[in-house]
Order: sequence, then structure tokens, then C-alpha cells
Amino acid sequence: MSNSKVVVVTGVSSGIGRATAEKFASRGCRVFGTVRNATTARSIPGVVLVEMDVRNDASVEHAIQSVIAEATRIDVLVNSAGVTLLGATEETSIAEAQSLFDTNVFGILRTTRAVLPHMRSQRSGRIVNVSSVLGFLPAPYMGLYSASKHAVEGMSETLDHEVRKLGIRVVLVEPSYTRTNLDLNAPHAASKIAAYDDERAIVSRAIQKNVNEAPAPDGVATTIVDSALSAWRMRRTPKGHASLLSKLRRFMPAGPVDANLRKTFGLS
Repeated sequence: MSNSKVVVVTGVSSGIGRATAEKFASRGCRVFGTVRNATTARSIPGVVLVEMDVRNDASVEHAIQSVIAEATRIDVLVNSAGVTLLGATEETSIAEAQSLFDTNVFGILRTTRAVLPHMRSQRSGRIVNVSSVLGFLPAPYMGLYSASKHAVEGMSETLDHEVRKLGIRVVLVEPSYTRTNLDLNAPHAASKIAAYDDERAIVSRAIQKNVNEAPAPDGVATTIVDSALSAWRMRRTPKGHASLLSKLRRFMPAGPVDANLRKTFGLS
């Protein structure tokens, strides 16, 4: 695929989404970046900001139609909008779980459903879904976030089989820790159960340490852009920690993987 594509990137207010939009623009693409509030969002050179809330059907439909009206086509959709949540699974309320899934899973479904009729009519397109290493690994005290990313993985792989004959391909990008405001300021489940206090605090400190030491989003953004503009490959992990974890999951026995995971989160 050439670098003169029309690209829609969701969640470009900050973090991975913003870095990705900047990177596409630097490659000469025509970029539309979505934000919840276009009047307060910081501008991005070479990127047209479009107001869209991935949690709202009408908002998504209106935003995608506005891009089509202006650009006449959409070649690449990057689903990077996402939220996180820290807390034991038992502590997580149904409302909190539903809210998280509404952005991380149903948000991707909404944007994909809105874009696919246009990609089908042009018989081409690339959908890049930003998952996580927690889409193929468990994460103590991030159970619902991990579950949402596992759902993204399953939906993406299935969708790729369904749209392949139509000239459309789907890609998963699976980052590890990235130094973003989303990860640095992860919200906690409102409910607290004393039995989990000690371990939850240990895991929270481990996550903060790993995020503070993590690279900026530029590397992930490069992986996303390459996955959209180069030859198709189902899974892409940014260089470094994410790539290592992918290899460990694939090639190491379950026991050592489990032990290494607990060590990473500071658990005995």
C-alpha cells in the first residue's frame, strides 16, 4: 500500500493515538484524527481533527460520514482509543466492566461497522486494532482490561477471515508498557476488598515503575504505521519488551511463563 492513503485514527488527544496520527502525517498520508471534544483538543500538524465518541453510535456514524464527505474514501482505520482499569476482578463492578468494554471492544465494533461499507465498495482497506500484550497474557489486578484485549484479539482475527475476500485485511498491534498518561493515571475500581489490599498495592507500584521506565509512544506508532502501509501480517509487536513477551508466550512452557509473569507484577 502506498503512503498517500486516507487514514482515520481514533483517540488522538494524547498518547499512542496522537503519536500515530503524527507519524502517518509525516509519511504523507491524509489523516483524520478523532477526539471527544474538538474545541478543546490540541491541534496536530497535518491532521484534521474530527469530533467522535466511540461509545456513541450516532457520533461514530456522523464522524465517519464527515470523513467520507470530505475525502471520498477511507483506506486505513486505526482503532487506538482505549481505557484501562486497575483492581481485582471481584472488586470490579458490572457497571465498570461495561464502561470499559464499551470503549475497548464495542468502540472498535462501532467504528469498524461504520467504515466497512465504504471499504467494501472500494474493494480495499486496512483495519489496525491496537490491542496489548495483555491480549495474549493474563494480568493480575487488570482482569477486565485484559479480558477486553482478549476480546479484541478474537474479534480481529475472525474479522480478517470474513473480509479478506473483499480486499480488506485486519492487523493487531500488541504493545507492552508505554509511557502515556493513560497508563500513568490508570483508574482504580471503586470497590475495595481488604483481602486484596496488599497484593493490589504491590501490583500498582510495579505497574507504575514499569510505565515510568517504558519508552515513549513513538515506537508503537511506528509499528502501527508500518502495519498499515506495508505487507499484511496479522500480529505486530513493537521492538523490545512486547516482542520478547510474545516469543516467551509462544515458545516457553506454561510454568515458566506463569512464574515470570508473577515476578513482573511483584507477586511471589
